[in-house]
Amino acid sequence: MVRKHRDFVAVHADESCLGNGRDGANPGGAGSLIEVGTRDGVVRRDVQISSPDTTNNRMALAGGVATFALLSRKGNRFRVLYVSDSEYLVKGMAEWVPAWIANGWRRKGGKIENLELWQRLVQAVAGHEVTWHWVRGHAGHVKNEYANDLAMWAAQQQTHSAGAVPSRFEEWLADHQARGHFDGYEADADFAELQTRAAAAT
Repeated sequence: MVRKHRDFVAVHADESCLGNGRDGANPGGAGSLIEVGTRDGVVRRDVQISSPDTTNNRMALAGGVATFALLSRKGNRFRVLYVSDSEYLVKGMAEWVPAWIANGWRRKGGKIENLELWQRLVQAVAGHEVTWHWVRGHAGHVKNEYANDLAMWAAQQQTHSAGAVPSRFEEWLADHQARGHFDGYEADADFAELQTRAAAAT
């Protein structure tokens, strides 16, 4: 990955919990597709984590912690667009967390659920410039659909990637397009559009 200070990174993240909210142990997973622009094109990496007993909300937070831990290696700091269909995660980081911190990690309505994970995520993103962006799940957002598959695979197989590994996204996309899905979609053009929007917002 590019290690230049404040390079742009797009992260497409999703989470899964098999049997979320049911009695008993509910295995879960989280997946992220990381995209970085380089002189040679867009470099993509996959991140997957899992847990034998969890919830969707916990996996959304844990996936963020794992992803930013990898982005922060060797002191890297990026401008990050973090795209997720978890309203809990996106609204939490964009709206709730600043108020909780200002109030000494307390909230008016009682204790903060998953407090330790929220605190770990805040620590993990420190130093990065992060924009949190929500998308509706299963609504045709191609890279979110891929992240969903990563999360499902991780939950079902209870696997962890060995860090940020070379992505299978291009093969996944080619397979879907061969079956008539996502016609005309160009992944690199989509990344360039996200990068342009992020630059305009700064």
